[in-house]
Formats: sequence, structure tokens, C-alpha cells
Amino acid sequence: MSYPPSAEPVWLFGYGSLIHHIDFPILEQQRASIQSWRRRFWQGSHDHRGTQSAPGRVVTLEPAPGERCDGIALKIEPLVFTHLDHREKNGYERYPVRISLARGAEVDGVVYIAPAGNFAWLGDDDIHLMAAQIAASEGPSGRNSDYLLDLAQALRELETHDAHVFELAELVLRQSRQSGS
Repeated sequence: MSYPPSAEPVWLFGYGSLIHHIDFPILEQQRASIQSWRRRFWQGSHDHRGTQSAPGRVVTLEPAPGERCDGIALKIEPLVFTHLDHREKNGYERYPVRISLARGAEVDGVVYIAPAGNFAWLGDDDIHLMAAQIAASEGPSGRNSDYLLDLAQALRELETHDAHVFELAELVLRQSRQSGS
């Protein structure tokens, strides 16, 4: 995880919990997007939203030519990567990315992606099965459903639509109402 190579502040693209759970110092924050990627609940969480025997599901990015992934860009000092590398340790790697900032500029930055085939990879599944897994999973950082619902709310606040996230959120809420929890 050597990227970025410089000691200068760096733009970090957040598309999951980095949108709503910023537990590190930032220099600046803007709405942002990246091209040719889409958010998917295909990464297992053994360390935060699930356990080794019952992993939760968290988001990663999948290549998607012609699509755009909306999120936020956070300008950070490189020392913050020590914290982030620990936080994103469960299969995520740093990648260079071109970020489109809401104010019109394009900048070079970094994004954490859990690539297909990593040790915690769960991949695609039936949307109802994924929702059931998310509804049932809990780990040291809390319930997996809270992670999903917090992300859906954060995306609504950014006024962005993500059909995958919103469909999973609706299914999890429906299951919760049916089970009375």
C-alpha cells in the first residue's frame, strides 16, 4: 500500500462508510464522483460488521464503464493513511483514481477498493439473500443493517441515487418490519 508517493496532502474518495463515518482529521471535504465504477455489497466484513463464522457485507467498487459513482472527496495528510490502512484492512487496497470534485475541478486521488478474489470476497448473490445476510450480521462495529441504512441515508443527503444500495435497504427494512425487530 505505497500509494500515494508524496508527503503532500492527498484527496481520498469515499463511497461507503467514509461518507458518513469520518473518524480522522480532514483538511477539506467536497461532494465528488469517479467515472467507470459502481458501488456493490460484495465484500465480506469479518472484522467490523460480521465475524469470521458469519461475515457481514460491506461495499466495494466494481468496474462499470459508462457509470458514475457519487461520494465525497476528503483532503487528508498522508499520515492519516496509517489509521485508514488499519480501518480498511479486511481485503481493501489503495488505488490511484481521478476524482471529479463538485466545484468542477478534477484531481488525482486515492480510493480503497476490495478487489475480486481477495480473502474476504463474497461476490454477487441473489439480492434477497444478500439482504438476509446483512439483516442477520453483527460484528464489533455494530449491526450490518446499520451500516447499510446509514449509507443509504448519507447518499440521500448527497442527493444521489444508488439503485443497488436503496434496493438492499428497502429489503432489509421490510424484513425488519416482518420480524418485528
